[in-house]
Amino acid sequence: MTTLLCRLAGPRCSSWRCLGAVLRGTHSRAYLLIHRDGARTLAGGSRPLTGHSRAHSRWQHTEAAEPVEVDLKRLAGGDDGIVEVLMCRHKARNALGHVFVSQMRELVSTLSNDSAVRVVVFRSLVSGVFCAGADLKERALMNNTESDLFVHGLRSLMTQIASLPMPTIAAMDGVALGGGLELALACDLRTAEHSAQMGLIETTRGLLPGAGGSQRLPRMVGITLAKELIFTGKRVGGQTALEMGLVNRAVEQNQTGDAAYREALGLAREILPQAPIAVRMAKEAMNRGVEVDISSAMAIERMCYAQVIPTRDRQEGMAAFIEKRPPRYSGE
Repeated sequence: MTTLLCRLAGPRCSSWRCLGAVLRGTHSRAYLLIHRDGARTLAGGSRPLTGHSRAHSRWQHTEAAEPVEVDLKRLAGGDDGIVEVLMCRHKARNALGHVFVSQMRELVSTLSNDSAVRVVVFRSLVSGVFCAGADLKERALMNNTESDLFVHGLRSLMTQIASLPMPTIAAMDGVALGGGLELALACDLRTAEHSAQMGLIETTRGLLPGAGGSQRLPRMVGITLAKELIFTGKRVGGQTALEMGLVNRAVEQNQTGDAAYREALGLAREILPQAPIAVRMAKEAMNRGVEVDISSAMAIERMCYAQVIPTRDRQEGMAAFIEKRPPRYSGE
């Protein structure tokens, strides 16, 4: 039998709640495994426990549980295949602090290897805010080296999001500034409500966009417009963002404050019926092809196309067309 001495939860915390937090990867401190033979193993809480039976474990809590700042929701029924990444750091307006970034990285890593996921929607549960950007209170406590390393990790997270194999959608119901907009830029598609405010405002803080914004924004809206937005630190609303190509869809806010999310969900539902392997390969072809010359891009397209030829989904698509019925794709 193995005993887990959990240094993450207080005496009032439920054992199973703590277990769930570990399995979701939301614990980031160390915990100690004590095996029956007396051996002790120190494990990082940033990784979920595997092969650990509830029936054969005993949890002893000595500290307060780390709050969940990023969570995962898998939709069911007709929306099976859509997964929502929920940003819920209410007290800090989803600011990109250590815990938030650690939990986001863990969830994104989990999604990257999940073939059942067809579309990912990034949304906020904090009213009026998508993501307010850097956690300036945490940043103020860092020295130059620590700040550089943290921003490097943040840049790595955005690359991790951009590299997810399935389509991703950012639903911006409210403010998306600095790193918050960089997170949205790392997604494939973006929706926003008209009153949402977004911008790369780092130059107003003596910085420049450091989590991919200085590179992704020019590729999205053009170099001249991107320079204007970054040099001035200008904020734009949802409708203006739509006109400049920064977002795919802009809608009026609704009474529940989640119009951009509703629009993103509708967009995800348009993607959901399509052949998942074909969609993933199309994303791969576009993402890689846009960075090279046209001749190399054509070679990339050929390689990606070759991946879908032997799939059952391709055969199903052809059969459905001939039989004049909707296709039923399995992702195989």
